[in-house]
Amino acid sequence: MDDFIKGCRKGIPIALGYFPVSFSFGVLVVSSGLPLGLATFISLTNLTSSGQFAGVSLMLAQASYFEVAMTLLLINARYFLMSLSLSQKIDKSMNTLQRLIVSFGITDETFSVASIQDGVLSFPFMLGFILVPIIGWTSGTLVGETLMNFLPTSIQNAMGIALYGMFLAIIVPASAKSKPILEVVLVSATMAIVFYYIPLFSVFSSGLKLIMATLFGAVYGALRYPVKEEITS
Repeated sequence: MDDFIKGCRKGIPIALGYFPVSFSFGVLVVSSGLPLGLATFISLTNLTSSGQFAGVSLMLAQASYFEVAMTLLLINARYFLMSLSLSQKIDKSMNTLQRLIVSFGITDETFSVASIQDGVLSFPFMLGFILVPIIGWTSGTLVGETLMNFLPTSIQNAMGIALYGMFLAIIVPASAKSKPILEVVLVSATMAIVFYYIPLFSVFSSGLKLIMATLFGAVYGALRYPVKEEITS
């Protein structure tokens, strides 16, 4: 129980940071005309901010299940590496079910905090650590889509740009600090424009065009800025 409480305390700052972001997600979903309660269900079953925003945009574009799945796979692929890295610090006695539960709560923030913890990470600690952020993320979404009905119509209509603001908030600071990220963003954006305006690609759906643009950017980044492996003798 001590480890569980300790984990909960470590997760409180993350939960507080999640609340306003998930609030905007809840508002966005309702303002887009999707059913009430859907945003909360998505947040409860998917703990990925950029993935959720991208998924909703594809849903609104009437993309296929395959296109949604592939896009989210690309966006969230980094979690594979995070989980693999964190597996070196968790208690080796964790069974498969416990590992699956822990992996569900791995995000950029929880991974960063968990990685700097001293000693072995027990299951009770990790359970409390991911539970509080999940509550913060889900409750923020619930409050957002609930309060949306009480906001003036003008504000409800204006919240439609929240999706674009969210993406800009993600890519602009990172691009300003990193030349490789800036180039990848520019390549992806350029390819998205090409796919959108050139008639040759009109046969492709908007979801598939997004996947193709993302892949172009990812491949460019991998070829242009490969990560060199350190060779130890």
